[in-house]
Amino acid sequence: MDVEWIEILKNEKGITLSLYFINYLRKISLDGSLSLVRKRRDSDTAVTYEWEMRNFSTQFNPQTPELENPKIQEDQKREHNTEEEEEEEEERSRCDWEFTHSTVVSSGTAGAATDTIGVIEFDPSDTLVVTGGIARKIRVYSVKTLLPEENHKHGEHHVRSLEHNNACDYYIYTPAKLSSLRWKPGSSDGILGAGDYDGVVTEYDLHRKIPIFERDEHGGRRVWSVDYSHWDPFVGASGSDDGTMQMWDSRCDATASIAKVRPSAGGRAAVCCVEFNPYGDPLVAVGCADRRAYGYDVRKMADPVLIFDGHQKPVAYVRFMDERMMVTSGTDGSLRLWSMDDGGLIRVYMGHVNTRNFVGLSVWRTGGLLGCGSENNHVFVYDKRWGDPVWVHGFGGGSRDGYDPNYVSSVCWRQSGEDGCTLVAGGSDGSLQVIVGKRRAF
Repeated sequence: MDVEWIEILKNEKGITLSLYFINYLRKISLDGSLSLVRKRRDSDTAVTYEWEMRNFSTQFNPQTPELENPKIQEDQKREHNTEEEEEEEEERSRCDWEFTHSTVVSSGTAGAATDTIGVIEFDPSDTLVVTGGIARKIRVYSVKTLLPEENHKHGEHHVRSLEHNNACDYYIYTPAKLSSLRWKPGSSDGILGAGDYDGVVTEYDLHRKIPIFERDEHGGRRVWSVDYSHWDPFVGASGSDDGTMQMWDSRCDATASIAKVRPSAGGRAAVCCVEFNPYGDPLVAVGCADRRAYGYDVRKMADPVLIFDGHQKPVAYVRFMDERMMVTSGTDGSLRLWSMDDGGLIRVYMGHVNTRNFVGLSVWRTGGLLGCGSENNHVFVYDKRWGDPVWVHGFGGGSRDGYDPNYVSSVCWRQSGEDGCTLVAGGSDGSLQVIVGKRRAF
């Protein structure tokens, strides 16, 4: 017999019950019919306990606990059928997509740890892929090079192996390590914004292969993220180790910001990610090292209009899933789907390993898929409808349940297509891998 339960019933409720009845209460609480609820009164700090009935008839006989209530049996049967239907639907969703490994691009050099890929981006036309990272260069690839015509012989699929020197169309050297890349919306000239470890935001003209704009208002502190608004492509934002998210206009003086916010209490927690709403609403999302994500209305930046609170460690990424939902990634090893209507949590995705590094987060909005890396050197794909991964792919020989010397450090979905998808993932060893998916026909 649990002594704590007897003491609660005596002291808090002011009654003494027989051991038989207490045992009976304890028995039915185990099957979910009755639960002990801990409540705190607003008037003081005292704690009270109340019994809460769950699907239990008020006409019960403590002396005959073995009797089953017909209503309970009916409810349990209905719940069981519902669970089976949900399991069948989940299994069906897991078969919606068939993924195959298409291409591997390796560095082909020793000391590949100095070539960690920190960011991958498709251009707006989905014809180019750019990467950046520790190597201090922007590599530009043609999608046609990374995605050649499928080579099937007698039903076998062959993975194509390339090296960066051969696969890369061209590259641009940068003065510092890169943490973020983002294409400027509506730019036919191929303008790419970059944030670096020296705290500088630079715009590059990829056609001319030169920098055309530079600003340094983060005091030399590392810039983790850069993005552009979709309602005015000249307006951008950057998040930094200095604890600020700053908005700026590339047409204006590089020494002045349009707006500056410090999301965390005290303003000291690093801003790890910034993303504007891609659907045109005046909302910008910020992921912060204080374990929260924030949503700001750019028309009034004094206070956030939304606060997403639930991660146990820093929020490394924020991505808009659609017009009403947003996804965050934290170094607590979880992705979280949120409602932008009220900031409420919708779903938690777990399975990948992430405790200290940036492992990437990307969403394919058309297909409702999420992709992320992992510190056990695997790529994980989630369907937004289910909390468990629907597909996992290993980069090397690491264990899915353990750690690997290398890890998947960045991912990016190609946004075009409906029945086919492409995910490009980069590793801490400098390798680049291309995964293609096709929707199954039922």
